[in-house]
Amino acid sequence: MTKSTFNVLFLCTGNSARSIIAESVLRKDGAGKFNAFSAGSQPKGEVHPYAIETLVGHKYPVDGLRSKSWDEFAVAGAPQLDFVFTVCDNAAGEACPVWPGQPMTAHWGVEDPAAVQGTVTEKHFAFANTLRYMKLRIAAFAALPIESLERMSLSAKLREIGQMEGSTVRRSDVA
Repeated sequence: MTKSTFNVLFLCTGNSARSIIAESVLRKDGAGKFNAFSAGSQPKGEVHPYAIETLVGHKYPVDGLRSKSWDEFAVAGAPQLDFVFTVCDNAAGEACPVWPGQPMTAHWGVEDPAAVQGTVTEKHFAFANTLRYMKLRIAAFAALPIESLERMSLSAKLREIGQMEGSTVRRSDVA
């Protein structure tokens, strides 16, 4: 790949927490090298309030974040995607739209913080963990020499990133 800026889409079913967090983190931590987007197969229509609180509390941008359908990225005039990452197991198993340009894909699943039952503290902890896991993955991704890696090597590296701490995929599932 010989581009200077790459378009990255994070997918989740509801597009209210994990994919939103990933979009915000990449917007800030990958600024200048990446354009970050998120979407869902069945968007909830609103961003989870704890996702917003967590991002603001860690000084990540929340302006313009919204829950939206992945269909927005499969129409004429949509940004041509270079990478598509699923961040929930449901989205990984769904048939995605056809993305123009054949973007590279990988599964970076983490547990859904919005599904955590318990105290407010436990829920906040779940969102903070999601942010931590996404930051680790995004830091590893942003550090890759994308422009100089062969497609096969890059694909393997993207899969490895998806198996980092907090992954919902067991190593035996991908062996």
